[in-house]
Amino acid sequence: MRARPRRVAGLSSLAVLAGGMAWGQALPLEPLHDAGASVTGAFEGWFQNKDGSYNLLLGYYSRNQKQTLDIPIGPDNRIEPGGPDRGQPTTFLPGRQWGMFVIKVPADFGDAKLTWTIVANGQTTVIPASLKPDYEVSPLEEAAVGNTPPFLGFEEHGPTAQGPAGVTANRTAKAGVPLPITVWASDDGKFTSSSGARSKTLGPPIALTWRKFRGPGKVTFGTNKPPVEFAASARQDAGVSGKAETTATFSEPGDYILHVQANDYSGEGGGGFQCCWTNGEVKVTVGR
Repeated sequence: MRARPRRVAGLSSLAVLAGGMAWGQALPLEPLHDAGASVTGAFEGWFQNKDGSYNLLLGYYSRNQKQTLDIPIGPDNRIEPGGPDRGQPTTFLPGRQWGMFVIKVPADFGDAKLTWTIVANGQTTVIPASLKPDYEVSPLEEAAVGNTPPFLGFEEHGPTAQGPAGVTANRTAKAGVPLPITVWASDDGKFTSSSGARSKTLGPPIALTWRKFRGPGKVTFGTNKPPVEFAASARQDAGVSGKAETTATFSEPGDYILHVQANDYSGEGGGGFQCCWTNGEVKVTVGR
């Protein structure tokens, strides 16, 4: 069995260049601030697709506790080679955001690597992403108990996806007018923990979190953590399905991407197991 990535300061093991200094496999012990601090990309690992290609899994960590940063694609937010745009966020929320997007690379990627550079509050960080063997992860199944990520879709009988590569939908809206958004989700109800014991304080079997991912203006959600409504008779340890509703209101016209993440009992970041969550994106064209 392959070794799991080590974690340093709450991140997957990273190589960070900050202000021209190489930090190797550790992060500087920079304290948290309300604002004015750096943002570091986080390489969560890689996994292979059925066609032989690979997905690189990435998130980020903002050391700002209250400041949300918008950093457009370009010199201050770039992934190379092949970029600067490789599908990364341009809105960076406070704190740790796990496995928010994947970059698909070809089967012959070999020893090549990508680098993600973020310049935030005048501070530069650079992290690599590669197919280093120690960073192989299994986000589609936690082998110990066979736990798998939730299924997620934006239509009741439409396409669904499972895992961080996710599912995408398109919507249109008007600035200042709430856009209703409904998701349908299901999960196997299995539970992964280091001890194998089921906690008495477990949350819901599927927990959703909405975030702004890209866009020129502010996005206000009716709730960014809408509860999934399950049938009253559902056994939450035997597989469940339901739907969740919220709204998104956009402050100005433009093109936006909203990001939703569905976590199962493992919690954010899979509780250290790199499994099991599913991402979704809603691309919204907002007019006047």
